[in-house]
Amino acid sequence: MRVIAGKARRLQLRTPEGFETRPTTDKTKETLFNILSPYLADSDFLDLFSGSGAIGIEALSRGAKYAAFVEDNKAALECINANLRFTKLQDNAEVLALKAMDAIRALEVKGKVFDVVFMDPPYDKLLEKEVLLALQKSNIIYCDTIIVVEASLKTNFDYLNDTKFRIFKTKQYKSNQHVFIELK
Repeated sequence: MRVIAGKARRLQLRTPEGFETRPTTDKTKETLFNILSPYLADSDFLDLFSGSGAIGIEALSRGAKYAAFVEDNKAALECINANLRFTKLQDNAEVLALKAMDAIRALEVKGKVFDVVFMDPPYDKLLEKEVLLALQKSNIIYCDTIIVVEASLKTNFDYLNDTKFRIFKTKQYKSNQHVFIELK
């Protein structure tokens, strides 16, 4: 796994050993960031369920001014910190060793607000629903924040009809999808 573009282009990233991650392929990451590129310059980026930190690092490499990485697995946290040091992007990053819901509350207290929120929770456990329901009541997003959920193809987002959110784009791949969400 590597950084695709920007200041840290071509640098190889570590992934946690023995940790079940789903590294995003270069092609999928390129497609994701082609869609996100208009929103990245000088943005504050939140990477929930960070794994190796590859998505947040890619955002920093491509021009995000700050990224918060949220992960609660010790091996993954060590990997994120190592990848940030290796890419020399640690000065613009904050790593929170918390579960996603606890991180949202902690970021609210800090007064952090994000332009882009990316989450890649374990598939088919409805964690994205829990986080989205919390985000709609949270002060860590703007009215024009872009939220991206990486999910399995069978994940149903019909519950968004009863929220303040709407899906404005879906990009499907062979085994997963990126769902792009904004406030109505």
